[in-house]
Amino acid sequence: MPKERNETDRLNPTAVFRRKLLGWYRAHRRDLPWRASRDPYRIWISEVMLQQTTVAAVIPYFLRWMERFPDIEKLSRASLQEVLTAWQGLGYYQRARNLHRAARIIVSEHKGCIPDDYDDLRSLPGFGPYTTAAVLSIAYDLPFLAMDANLRRVGMRLVGLRGESAPRHDRTLSAYLEPYLPSRNPGTFNQALMELGAQVCRARNPACLICPLIELCRAYALGEQEIIPRPRRRTTIHLEAVIGVIREGDRFLIQKRPDTGLLAGLWEFPGGKLKPGETAEQALRRELREELGVDLDDADYLTTVEHAYTQFRVTLHAYACRLHQRPKLNRDTRRWVTLSGMRRFPFASGSVRIIRKLRSG
Repeated sequence: MPKERNETDRLNPTAVFRRKLLGWYRAHRRDLPWRASRDPYRIWISEVMLQQTTVAAVIPYFLRWMERFPDIEKLSRASLQEVLTAWQGLGYYQRARNLHRAARIIVSEHKGCIPDDYDDLRSLPGFGPYTTAAVLSIAYDLPFLAMDANLRRVGMRLVGLRGESAPRHDRTLSAYLEPYLPSRNPGTFNQALMELGAQVCRARNPACLICPLIELCRAYALGEQEIIPRPRRRTTIHLEAVIGVIREGDRFLIQKRPDTGLLAGLWEFPGGKLKPGETAEQALRRELREELGVDLDDADYLTTVEHAYTQFRVTLHAYACRLHQRPKLNRDTRRWVTLSGMRRFPFASGSVRIIRKLRSG
């Protein structure tokens, strides 16, 4: 390195940090579909989809979403059922509801333009501190630090901050990182830190020897990069449930969940949780009587699927049911639908897996 560069580096560590980080990003950034433009709508959708989900999982959803809802006007005019169906499989369905509500507010109150003011944007449904900062910095070149899980982990290691990764550390990390945030292209800086966290400064097995910021990392200097941040302790609850696959000709009975609570507004097959001491068939008889007001004549075992949520795991036992009488229908909450017709309805993930098995015979 030339003598002049050494002297500059010694006198301006901020410039060193930026140069090393952004140089690495230019060389190693992934070619992702939402990085193809600075369109605030595309950036907003991608940022919401990427929360607690991998990039590989999001790409096909993002591409399908953009075909179906290419702009905020199309999203605002869609029904909530269309939006939830497009979101099906990404989980955390409240995010899709917030996208829909926010799109309608933006169209009605902001002439279809996503606001470039922090307070206006933050007031919209689903715009927390991270999403607001990400959209403003990436789409509008405004100097806000976008603190996501990747960026938080990088910051904790750079500072050598022990403990679990949590928002309570964000003030400390922001005080450290914000002086490095450039006034020009702050969104690129944010994306570079996030990309570093995703590719190099990983939660497990960080690739420290190829990190551009290794010389600035206190956790590496202390040999604590594997334990900073401390892995979060999770308590996973296991639930067992039973569902009844009720068929009439080529149609199946499905019902809508309540509009509030877990998996609100999604569709599913009738059924519910096993009570202590119940067998699956006993629970099925009780659930069908309570939900549909019908008695079960007979049931044949179909399949069992496992599905994990953030804090609990569900084992679903599915049975093909024959009923003593026909259940009453309510078109808003309960209806007969063919397997192909089910594509129009947003289903809970466990039911999606049952539908796939039914389609495969």
